[in-house]
Amino acid sequence: MVKTKKVGSTGRFGARYGRGIKQRVLDVEVRQKAKKTCPYCGKHGRVKRIAVGIWHCKKCLKKFTGKAYTIE
Repeated sequence: MVKTKKVGSTGRFGARYGRGIKQRVLDVEVRQKAKKTCPYCGKHGRVKRIAVGIWHCKKCLKKFTGKAYTIE
């Protein structure tokens, strides 16, 4: 897997798909993988995405829904 500063994790696509689509994928992946704060206990960095729109806090063990790639 090639990962550079410019293309980040989308380096795995190589020369395929074009710059615009890869940039959109990169924006979504960065937001999705960023550390999130639990809306119930307020602990930062303990929330993980289980499935599309389903999130889980490892500290207070709450499961809750949100958007597909972010909690908001």
